[in-house]
Amino acid sequence: MSVPALLAHGLVRTFGARRVLDGVSLTAAPGHRIGLIGENGVGKSTLLRLLAGTDEPDAGSVERPSGLGFLPQEISFDHATTIGDVLDDALRDAREVLAELDRLAQELGDAPEDPQVLGAYAERLEHAQRHEVWDADRRAEIVFTGLGLANIPHHRNLTSISGGQRSRLALAALLVRRPSTLLLDEPTNHLDDEAATFLSEQLRSLPGVVVVASHDRAFLDAVCTDLIDLDPAVDGPTRYGGNYTAYLAHKTSERARWQRRFIDEQEKLELARHAAAVTAYEVAPNNIKQDNEKMGYGHAGGRVQTQIARRVRNATRRLEKLERDQVAEPPQPLRFSPGAFTTGPPGEPVVTMRGVRVRGRMTMDSLDIGPTERLLVTGTNGAGKSTLLAVLAGALSHTGTMVRRPGLTTGLLAQDTAFDRSDRTAREIYDLALGTELAESVPLQSLGLLSTWDQDRAVGELSVGQRRRLELALLMAQPPELLLLDEPTNHLSPRLCDELEEALGTGPGAIVVASHDRWLRSRWQGRELRLDASTDSAG
Repeated sequence: MSVPALLAHGLVRTFGARRVLDGVSLTAAPGHRIGLIGENGVGKSTLLRLLAGTDEPDAGSVERPSGLGFLPQEISFDHATTIGDVLDDALRDAREVLAELDRLAQELGDAPEDPQVLGAYAERLEHAQRHEVWDADRRAEIVFTGLGLANIPHHRNLTSISGGQRSRLALAALLVRRPSTLLLDEPTNHLDDEAATFLSEQLRSLPGVVVVASHDRAFLDAVCTDLIDLDPAVDGPTRYGGNYTAYLAHKTSERARWQRRFIDEQEKLELARHAAAVTAYEVAPNNIKQDNEKMGYGHAGGRVQTQIARRVRNATRRLEKLERDQVAEPPQPLRFSPGAFTTGPPGEPVVTMRGVRVRGRMTMDSLDIGPTERLLVTGTNGAGKSTLLAVLAGALSHTGTMVRRPGLTTGLLAQDTAFDRSDRTAREIYDLALGTELAESVPLQSLGLLSTWDQDRAVGELSVGQRRRLELALLMAQPPELLLLDEPTNHLSPRLCDELEEALGTGPGAIVVASHDRWLRSRWQGRELRLDASTDSAG
């Protein structure tokens, strides 16, 4: 029995005056694992809720297979529920199917030729094989271990575990059930490297439909057979075949074609403007007329004027059409502005650390950071990555010795950003922090980090991610000599993450990045420093 596809047609969803989805259609056949990507707020989570049936569209329809499983970002739960209850519920269908097969097998023994019993048995058997019900208990053990839940006692109440553990438990329950259609909203948010790799392997083994919204580029690359970019485009959301690497190749080619078309059109426009202003008038040569030509010159002059008028009219029409239909210039990718830095002795470190310690959080035996250093700081949660960056920024007291080059300018993008005047808009803070001249030469809008709507909102109304984007914009427009970035790809779309990584390679000054981003780490070209939480030290 074939598994039906997940179909959505013309989905429209509006919240207040804002239309989040406008006529989105989707076909997801079994065996396809579709990634939803795009900026925050473009409708990834909204689309998943509509596909799952937990929200209703204002227009359009969804045809969903039975047995659909949905993992939202926010998990609701009954406070009285235990981990064992969640596991039992996940295994209930498999156990019921096995019991039904046993019952039908007994009926077949009594009436082997009964077509109704034979049909019911065949249907249950096909379901059991598709969902691998005989392997459900062993699969549960594997899944709980792979997602880091094996050591939590099953009698524990869900209120006694963290939000991240509850998310992993909900994900584990879905993987144990193996639904025919699986919808996941940012499933790697609470997973370490090993658990994310395990999830990727599990999803690739599913025979049904998977639709996942994610910012995790390594995950998208490992799992997806197709990507749908929901960022606004002329023709609506665009579907790309292949994983994230293939998507990047598509986007690179698209931008190159866009740039070539823009350049070609600008050249044609320049020629058309010249034709309308000058060439159309160069119809007849300005030769001196002979006596025998003067008799007919008045008549010929009239014909020349008619030709000039016609050519001017045609040239003007061509120019107007080219101007009306011309493609916009491709937006410039995210880039650091050139830094106006003081020069120190060539090759001399901008920061030197010896025996630096923050009790219970970090020990740094020795670290030198060069003037153009690219340093990636890695390690597990609690290893001291954020602590190290705060010490380098001068925002955290410590013991030991840290020498900074005199006059060194430093900027820190922390994980939680706050501004002194929460009543001011993002645009006002940007303009005041940079000054009129710099703010005009590098407009906030040109960086593509905040939407026009968010630029005119008070920063106190912005989310954590939006405030971090504003702080990042300030650092991009006026980079310091030592730039410290703590998890810079958090809250950024995959496109902006790619642009930021490209900018880090060519940006001015020294840059230190602390990150758990697997895609960023796998492509890092500079030095790497791994902190070890178990020994509270690094060198």
